[in-house]
Amino acid sequence: MNEQERAPGDAHAAGPRADLADLLRRTAQGDEAAFERVYDLVSPAVYGLVLRVLRDPAQSEEVAQEALVDVWRGACRYAEHRGSAKSWVLTLAHRRAVDRVRAEEAAGRREERASASAGGRPYDEVEEEVTARLEGERVRRCLETLTELQHQAVRLAYYGGYTYREVAKLLATPLGTVKTRMRDGLIRLRDCLGVER
Repeated sequence: MNEQERAPGDAHAAGPRADLADLLRRTAQGDEAAFERVYDLVSPAVYGLVLRVLRDPAQSEEVAQEALVDVWRGACRYAEHRGSAKSWVLTLAHRRAVDRVRAEEAAGRREERASASAGGRPYDEVEEEVTARLEGERVRRCLETLTELQHQAVRLAYYGGYTYREVAKLLATPLGTVKTRMRDGLIRLRDCLGVER
């Protein structure tokens, strides 16, 4: 395989690059190693697409993570006859990004209506702030259930934007260990947050 055919994160593959569609089929059967490969292959493209839609790196990281959880949970819905695996993954990511834009716009309209119906009084943001803080606290509590290595790896990858290799280097930990801990940590977070597979 020449270097142009190799996808990001695929340098560790021993043989020819696995077909993404096959990896999705294996992921649908609960194969976590297959999902790890899917993640390696598509996460840069997912983040890039989401960032182009949202233009906010912090929100883009969050939405990209949600999209990748959707891939993990919904791999069984991928139908090869309807298009390429990468297109399916990027469609999920695009939908997530568009949903976030629409939610932000709807929140802005609600704020305007509330302000107008209050006779011009300033909009009270207490409820919105309390809700955001409660959601943030829930995520923080779930992050605290992770082991120290899982916690550090997840924070560096999702909040710091580092690749697996960069995380492994920063933590002075073997790449395979970082990938395993990251996968286990994401599964534990999914379960803690009550996200259905």
